[in-house]
Amino acid sequence: MEAGEGEGSTGELCPHLGPAAAETSPQISAENCLELLTKAKSGGAEGAKERIYRYMSDHYLQVLRSPAVYGRLTAGEREHILARRMEGDKVLVVAETSEVCDRGGSRENSRPQSPQLPAPEDSSHRRVFCLHPERRQWEVLTSLPEEIPAKGSGMCTMYNYLFVAGGMRTHGDGRSKASDRVFCFNPLTDTWSPVRPLSQPRCQLRLVSMDGYLYAIGGECLFTVERYDPRADRWTPVAPLPKGSFAVAHEATSCGGELFVSGGSLFYRLLRYDSRRDEWEECPFNESRRRSTDMVAHRSLVYRFDVDRERAAVSVYRYNTVVKAWHGGACFPLHNPLPFRCAVLGDRIYCVNRSHALQFEVREEREGFLPEVLSAPAEARGALVPFVLSLNRDK
Repeated sequence: MEAGEGEGSTGELCPHLGPAAAETSPQISAENCLELLTKAKSGGAEGAKERIYRYMSDHYLQVLRSPAVYGRLTAGEREHILARRMEGDKVLVVAETSEVCDRGGSRENSRPQSPQLPAPEDSSHRRVFCLHPERRQWEVLTSLPEEIPAKGSGMCTMYNYLFVAGGMRTHGDGRSKASDRVFCFNPLTDTWSPVRPLSQPRCQLRLVSMDGYLYAIGGECLFTVERYDPRADRWTPVAPLPKGSFAVAHEATSCGGELFVSGGSLFYRLLRYDSRRDEWEECPFNESRRRSTDMVAHRSLVYRFDVDRERAAVSVYRYNTVVKAWHGGACFPLHNPLPFRCAVLGDRIYCVNRSHALQFEVREEREGFLPEVLSAPAEARGALVPFVLSLNRDK
């Protein structure tokens, strides 16, 4: 919470007592916010009420985890504080990381990869950059905590938080160990905090948010899947990936309340998870036999990008989750056919690597890469993982 926020919010909670009493009024916290909100409502202190809603929005996970608070809010109040949390500029954000394996390439070099030879952990701070929407310039938003392994972590956003889970930490003596730790970044308070650890350590997992839950999918030689409920602050197992499906789940995304996973050496396969029945099922096969560089969802479509270094091109396929059929396969030339990772912002899919950020437009009347190529952060290290956050620059 900003230094001036608490001071300003307490003065109106007891407007009839004057400045001296206001100075001794309690600061807003997760423990007292509901009590203060009740007083503000009964006293007609609209300004104080809105500041308490703002606190609840800024500290949404804390409020969500407290049944004594969240459970006593009205449905309208719950919608209000979440809507406030999602306000602001939606911006493209990228995090520096070290990939454990090569994600791109042709079928010949596309076998599932084990972690690279052990090397000492990179002690330098890995940064998170955001792209300023007007100036089109990259700015440092935060740095990842040193406790987060440099390799093999899963990342995704939910409720305008950035979550980072698992990974492979390599020690100075050459020993490597998968991590079960989970952290989240709150862009509205500029703070990192730990989250309940995974049920089991995972490296090269895919972390996906769907319907208010996080899903930790697979990992190096793992078929298990677990789901995080932020209200209960608990991870619980769900149906595992089918046996023999993937040694590593290279891509995963959510679309229309369902999870879709592809990867391993059987790149044409696509699995769908139905959370209502807690079951995985096979989707129609894709004609491509190349490793996809990433897979994302836009509306009812799942987009898959296959980079072909030999042809210096990328093929884009669409899977319609409603009619359950693949379309497309359009090929676009790439001057620099390096693997990239994707994030969806509006009607554009941003395809980002350390060299540049391509913009793939997905409108009904047209679909394809835009001529404008954005630069990557000038001094970025390692691989870049993109996602989208809402930043309130007026606060």
